[in-house]
Amino acid sequence: MNWLTNFVRPKIRALVGNDVPDNLWEKCPKCEQMIFRKELEENLQVCPHCDNHMRLNVNSRIKSLFDDGDFTKIKYKSSVNDPLKFKDSKRYSDRLKAARENTKENDAVVVGYGRIGGQKVVAVFFLFEFMGGSMGVAVGEAIIAGAEYAVSKGYSFLVVPCSGGARMQEGIFSLMQMPRTVAAITRVKEAELPYIVLLTNPTTGGVSASFAMLGDIHIAEPGALIAFTGPRVIEGTIREKLPEGFQLSEYLLEHGMVDMVVHRKELKMKIANILSILTHKKATSNQE
Repeated sequence: MNWLTNFVRPKIRALVGNDVPDNLWEKCPKCEQMIFRKELEENLQVCPHCDNHMRLNVNSRIKSLFDDGDFTKIKYKSSVNDPLKFKDSKRYSDRLKAARENTKENDAVVVGYGRIGGQKVVAVFFLFEFMGGSMGVAVGEAIIAGAEYAVSKGYSFLVVPCSGGARMQEGIFSLMQMPRTVAAITRVKEAELPYIVLLTNPTTGGVSASFAMLGDIHIAEPGALIAFTGPRVIEGTIREKLPEGFQLSEYLLEHGMVDMVVHRKELKMKIANILSILTHKKATSNQE
């Protein structure tokens, strides 16, 4: 029996009426404690009991990072829908349509610019809810557009991946985004502009094997899975048990693969301070 649904909610409704929403609570997947959804939202989707960092949607992340939540989107080239006419249990074109209706975005990324602690930044945010944040041609075009805008304006470049890797419904077209995005990042570096990667859960596959691991600074959120291939696949291949915490942020920090693991509430000022050092411009303390 679900005690929350069958016992707690009826008791609350008996006291305050039938206006109690069904989604009042959320259970932490790590400690399994029940949390008021409003409290969780105010805490940036971080569990107040065990500090587990749950997935944060793009709008909330933008608001938490950019001064006054001010973020101007950049348009990028649209790609050819379903170039391979791919079909598995569903047609790829149908999956795209459903993802666009669900997220109100054209593809798995949002690109734009604003200020973080007063520092001018172009940022690319991945939407995991859009087909697992997978990287197809449109995502490649978005990263290229962001990099080119950063170079043209002399802004720093920030990428926040949250992705299962290349979008295999686009086959070789998706895999070609790996060298294309690497070339775009190379142009940012040649312009001597800061390039920071904020690794979130998960960052895997062709995303981690390309632009996501080329940052000047790699920041990771606590407990994020950062890998090329997931641990279950590796264990099944080598037939050995992997070390505890293998491929999580803290393990990668210990082994020199990321530069720092930073709590979500501290990310804005940490990024602002890093940019102030790299650009020789003083960061402001704007935390709105």
